[in-house]
Amino acid sequence: MIHEFMISESKPQESDRFQINHPNLCPALRWKGQFIQAEPDPTVPASNDGLFWCLHTQTCIGPDGKLAEPGNCSSSRRKCHGTGKCSSE
Repeated sequence: MIHEFMISESKPQESDRFQINHPNLCPALRWKGQFIQAEPDPTVPASNDGLFWCLHTQTCIGPDGKLAEPGNCSSSRRKCHGTGKCSSE
């Protein structure tokens, strides 16, 4: 009989996962809201659509194969952070 075990990883909270105001956010991370040329309207709820992409890969997956989203792209320990390269070349 095969048992499946869930490996507990520390996953970011949903609110942290999409937080675009992180001070160490990778400059290669892009999202639709960056291209809206209007002042925020407090009477309109934020869309927080969660659609992010990497400038280097032009997809939702970064050069290291991980999701391109603020929760993952705010750590300078991520090898591709700001460079688009996954190795220490």
